Amino acid sequence: MASGKLGGTVTNRRRVLATGTALFATPFLWRTARAAEQVFVKNAGGAYEDVMRKAVYDPFTKTTGIEVVPVAASSGKLLAMFRSKNVEVDVIDIATGPLLSLERLGALAPIAYDKWQWGRRAELNPELTTEFRTPNYYFAQVMVYSKTLYPTDNRPRNWPEFWDLAKFPGPRMSPDLAFNQPDFEFALIADGVPKDKLYPLDIDRALRSLTKLRPSVRKFYETGALSAQMLIDKEVGLGTMTNGRAQTVIDQGAPIAIDWTDHLVFSQSYGIFKDARNLAAAQKFVDFAAQAPIQAAYAKELRYGPGNLKALDLIPKEIVDQMPGTPAKRSQAIFQDAIWWEDNREKVTAAWSKWLLT
Repeated sequence: MASGKLGGTVTNRRRVLATGTALFATPFLWRTARAAEQVFVKNAGGAYEDVMRKAVYDPFTKTTGIEVVPVAASSGKLLAMFRSKNVEVDVIDIATGPLLSLERLGALAPIAYDKWQWGRRAELNPELTTEFRTPNYYFAQVMVYSKTLYPTDNRPRNWPEFWDLAKFPGPRMSPDLAFNQPDFEFALIADGVPKDKLYPLDIDRALRSLTKLRPSVRKFYETGALSAQMLIDKEVGLGTMTNGRAQTVIDQGAPIAIDWTDHLVFSQSYGIFKDARNLAAAQKFVDFAAQAPIQAAYAKELRYGPGNLKALDLIPKEIVDQMPGTPAKRSQAIFQDAIWWEDNREKVTAAWSKWLLT
């Protein structure tokens, strides 16, 4: 996931499980020392953890007495946990694509909607709600530009113009596969593909289009923090980045703006490992985290669209206007086909790696 509101110096309080087995080597003694019931939640760390602790974790503990322990784990680490039958996470909070891969492997437990005490399945976005996945939020990859280098009346306003290096010269940035995924959808739109005809993506055509843009790309960035810093340092004047990161830079006073034209929307969801050590607590956590007031509390901080549609009614309009996945932004949005990306991840990886070396 790409977490929002991540600018500035933030104390990182995450507790990382350094090894696959060390924490559970002496479970009786450890649990006795900790005393309280616990639930282990996969979390991206940093400011995202800070926001979630305030909006979700601490209220959940206050309500249930169950302590939330955040765990830093990549999608690869989660897969390794399942395959080794040494699951160290109970709740998985991650982009829908990797969660779909775990679901296909049979790694997830059904969400116990029929036993929910706090959440309401009927309030959740039906596009993202399944037997094994509960929606958390929407985030987006958007076009950003420097208002200093590109005044409002003379800047790219769509992806073909973003690709027009003669009309709009200047250094750009774009994500590397190591960050999330390359800008294939934007590259194809720039090359003339209608946004409702993008999938299945033509990988070769997308790379040919990116080859045209490549002379202007200062960096294919690997972290969200780097994308923000490049804008702040004025290394680039145009680029693509997650809307939450961009909004953070804007809120800090940088002369940066977002263009929402044909932005790419991703979703993040909750899942529960079927072999979770704290299965009952995990079910309670997902139930609690699905409530409209809870999702409104963190969505307005992250500037991400909540998975609970009722939460939008609890957020000021001026903040909703800064969020993706809302009804007002649907006409401007492209919703990522997570199934295509998961089915073609290895093919994309091979093609991208080869292209970078050419």
